[in-house]
Amino acid sequence: MKKLFTLLLAASLLLVSCGAPKDGSLPRKKASAKMEKAFAEYIAATQEAEEDIHSVMVLQHGKVLAETWMSEGAPDKPHVLFSVSKTFTSTAVGFAISEGLLKLDDKVVSFFPDKLPEEVSDNLAAMTIRDLLTMNTGHDTEPRMSRTDPDSDWVKSFLEWPVTHVPGSYFVYNSYATFTLSSIITKLTGQPVVDYLQPRLFDPLGIEPPRWDANHGVNFGGWGLYLKTEDMAKMGQCILDGGKFAGKQVIPADWVKQMTSRQVDSVPAGMRPEAAAGNGLTVENSDWVQGYCYQMWRCRHNAVRADGAWGQFIIVIPDKDAVVVVTAHLEDMQKEINLIWDHIYPAL
Repeated sequence: MKKLFTLLLAASLLLVSCGAPKDGSLPRKKASAKMEKAFAEYIAATQEAEEDIHSVMVLQHGKVLAETWMSEGAPDKPHVLFSVSKTFTSTAVGFAISEGLLKLDDKVVSFFPDKLPEEVSDNLAAMTIRDLLTMNTGHDTEPRMSRTDPDSDWVKSFLEWPVTHVPGSYFVYNSYATFTLSSIITKLTGQPVVDYLQPRLFDPLGIEPPRWDANHGVNFGGWGLYLKTEDMAKMGQCILDGGKFAGKQVIPADWVKQMTSRQVDSVPAGMRPEAAAGNGLTVENSDWVQGYCYQMWRCRHNAVRADGAWGQFIIVIPDKDAVVVVTAHLEDMQKEINLIWDHIYPAL
C-alpha cells in the first residue's frame, strides 16, 4: 500500500508540473506514457532508498518533459550548487580565452608575483591554466586551509602547497584550483566571475543575477553558487546544443567541445588514483572513473555532467538529446545517478 501511494504521489507531482510555462522559462511538452511511468517509478525508488531529493527536471529535444520539487526544493528557490559551480567558472575561462585575455598554457605563477613562496619549485613554475582546469596541478593532496578565517589568503596558500608531481601527470580533485581560476578571471577583468558572466551567460539564458559567495571579492569558483533548478536546466541545454541557446551562440562552441571532452583520467574526489582499482571501481560500474574534462565529469552512456556535493547534478546526454537536473542532500551520489540510469534513461 505504501509503495502504491508513493507511485501515485509521484505521478501527481508530474501532472501538476505540466501546466503552461511562465514567460522566459523553458518550453514544456507533455511526457509520453512511458516517461510518466518511468518518472513515477524513479521518484518512488528515490523515496524507497530514503534519498533526500529536492528537485528533478528532465528535458528532451529542448523541452521539459517532467519536473518536481520535494523536501527543501521549490521552483522559485535558488539551491546551493556546491561543485556544480565549477562548470560555470570553466565557462568564464572559456569566455576569457575567446576574448584574448588568457591562454590554456599560461603559467599560474605569472598572475601572482606578489603571492609566490620564497622558493618557486620547477613544478610550481610549470603549472598552467590547463592544469587548474583538469585537476592536474601536481599536488599530491588537495591543499588544506580555513574556509572560515576572513584573513586567510587562499591563493597564497594554494601556491605554497607542495607541488609533488609534475603538473599534468596526477589527478587530485582540488577546489582551490578552481578558486585560483576565479581569482585569475577577477584580476584580468576587474570583475568577480559572477559579474563577468552576467552579460555573457546569465542574461542570454534568462537567469537573474545569482548569489555567488566570495572571499575578498573573489567568487569561490569551485563552490558557493546558487541557482534555481530551471536555471541549471538552461545551462545544461546550452551545453547540449554546443553553446547555443534560443538560436544564439552564447558559449563559444569550441570551448563547449573542450569543456565536455575527456582530458585526463579521473577518480572520485578525495580518493588517490592508486586506490581506485582496490575499491572495485570500473568503467562499467562507476561514473567517477570515466575521465575528467574542464571542470566537468564524463559519465557512462557517453554523457557528461556538472557535479556537486550532496547530490547536485546537471547531466547532459547527447545520445538521447536530453538533460537531467537534480538537486538533493544525500551521501551516496553513485546510487543517486544509478537510479537515473535505471529508470529515466531507458524512457528517453
